[in-house]
Amino acid sequence: MKVQLYSLGFALFILTPALAATPSEQRGKTFVLTNCARCHAVDRVSSSPLKIAPPFRVLHKRYPIETLAESLAEGIQTGHPTMPEFQLEPDQIHDLLSYLKSLE
Repeated sequence: MKVQLYSLGFALFILTPALAATPSEQRGKTFVLTNCARCHAVDRVSSSPLKIAPPFRVLHKRYPIETLAESLAEGIQTGHPTMPEFQLEPDQIHDLLSYLKSLE
């Protein structure tokens, strides 16, 4: 019985963040896992696979997240050639920004 309670507690601990996320945050997370995780850390704890790629959890320290919307709509370009240019649709921008805000 005690082991089952620990197992249940652990399962709830693991699932709670996923259950608490809004649909928009979930779609944003899916986008970053598909398009960004190869280089950037896209969660609250991991290191970025590419050392020069900032973890997404610290982006709000560099830029107010709301100010990224225009860049995402126009196409983000960076100073390093390995970063692909992304130009997102308004719904995608909303979802991505929702996910980034959830990492603050």
